[in-house]
Amino acid sequence: GRRDGNIGSDGLQRRRNPDRRLAMPRAGTIDRRIGFLFLGFIVLLGIALTRAAYLGTARAGSLQHDAASQQITQEIVPAPRGTITDRNGVELAISESADDVDADPFLIKNPLAVAQQLSPLLGKPVLTLASELSKPHTGFVYLAHLIAADTAAKITKLHIDGISMIPRVKRVYPRSWAASQVLGSVHLNGQGSAGIEWKYNSVLQGTNGVRRIVNDAMRQPISIDDVHPTKPGKTIRLTIDAALQDEVEQVLVGVGAQYSPKGATAIVMNPNTGAILALANWPRVNANDPSAAPNYAGDDRAVTYNYEPGSTFKAITVAGALQDGVVTPDTELNVPSVLQVADRQIHDAENHGDETLSVAQVLKISSNIGADEIGMKLLPQRFDYWVHRFGFGARTGVDLPFEEQGIVLHSWQYSGSSMGNLPMGQGESVTPIQMATAYSAIANGGILRPPHVVASIGGKTTPLPAGNRIISQFTAGELRDMLRGVLADGGTASGAAIPGYDLAGKTGTANVVVHGSYSSSAYIASFIGMVPARAPQLVVEVMVDEPQGAIYGGSVAAPAFQKIVGWAVPYLGISPN
Repeated sequence: GRRDGNIGSDGLQRRRNPDRRLAMPRAGTIDRRIGFLFLGFIVLLGIALTRAAYLGTARAGSLQHDAASQQITQEIVPAPRGTITDRNGVELAISESADDVDADPFLIKNPLAVAQQLSPLLGKPVLTLASELSKPHTGFVYLAHLIAADTAAKITKLHIDGISMIPRVKRVYPRSWAASQVLGSVHLNGQGSAGIEWKYNSVLQGTNGVRRIVNDAMRQPISIDDVHPTKPGKTIRLTIDAALQDEVEQVLVGVGAQYSPKGATAIVMNPNTGAILALANWPRVNANDPSAAPNYAGDDRAVTYNYEPGSTFKAITVAGALQDGVVTPDTELNVPSVLQVADRQIHDAENHGDETLSVAQVLKISSNIGADEIGMKLLPQRFDYWVHRFGFGARTGVDLPFEEQGIVLHSWQYSGSSMGNLPMGQGESVTPIQMATAYSAIANGGILRPPHVVASIGGKTTPLPAGNRIISQFTAGELRDMLRGVLADGGTASGAAIPGYDLAGKTGTANVVVHGSYSSSAYIASFIGMVPARAPQLVVEVMVDEPQGAIYGGSVAAPAFQKIVGWAVPYLGISPN
């Protein structure tokens, strides 16, 4: 049979190839494949163009924002808080650059290793930091607040991914303890929380700035511009004298050590202007570490503490009686050993028989019975008038926050025994600043002037508060002459006299009300005095709350007054007699 195949031109028989058509595609097939491929490219190009158009129109704004946010950032630049100084420019409160340290746990690869690096810089245990850096489901954790700028710089140099700094301003009190209750404090958010810091927060805080930072691909800044510059807070200059303040605080430290009271307050004022030159409270508070002191120690007791003034109030009773003309300094009073007033018996501190005392002697030896007899000559309505005329029962208007107004009854609220209590300083509540202000009116010739502690704001002197005449110069002079006797031989504060200086003042010892009745063991000891008596330039008050071991104003508070005045007169250039 014949082999399947073809005979070639060369005469040789060739085998037929049945797959020849597959190996040699026709031209039409190639064209179709090219067409499909081209069509595929067209479709993909169309999709790309559609996507580009969508991104360039519908999402252009958000993408532009995302791109900018990766390269351009804006950060708040905290404004430096205004400085607080004493009257001579000594800095009492300043601002320093500081940083908060935060972490993004999602970016922390090895929490324990990072914690070991940060622990000595932040002063926190390694395990505590490691726990914070390992918190799940969070992208932000505060590690530290208000760390010093040099520490922040050291952390930044570590270049730890996930650790960043937030610029802040830290409040620092260079003198730590000085006038801390007056100055107050600042919250972590930079807002004032007490004292001058709170009262004048709006002028101290300034205005934060905004900074625009352009970063390169490695997130390194290549351009920094201040969009809105910071506006620092204004400087506040106080009437406080830092050196005198330190001395007054040291005196109260001594009172605290000797008598272990619940608290003590001292105020030094210029009676002619109402300027407070020193205001101290004990226990002391370190303004840079307020949490170390008892909670109540942070209160400025000079303006927030209500107490019964005791015999220091007798000067107010006598002032009203002198001004109304019902007594003179030489008016004689029959003073029995016991005075019956309604259902109460009034005694003096020292037992005595029936005796005759002048008004001046009543103040000198602090006779309770004599003060009540003078009050009764005034009658309740006029006594009530003079109590309120001297500012009791109302705030003084001092430029310190949270001032209390005391508790003072009106005459229509009196009981039958009220005139046995009130004229000698029991049954009404006052604040230390009210007492110092009232005595300043006696010292300056009869003008009741609101006290103040701010001398200037932003270099602009604050207006002097207007005063109001409440008694005549003559009455004020008579009263000062009588108050000299308290520090003379036989007076209740004779031991507080300072040789060469003419002093006037009044002691006070008042029972403290405990559970609705007067305690027989808890007392307020106080003394308020002025120097020089003829034309006073200083009024000094010392109030000691529940001293232990001694109770009388003459033995507890008057020696503290003596120490303060003895230091202040040469320092302030007040000449001896």
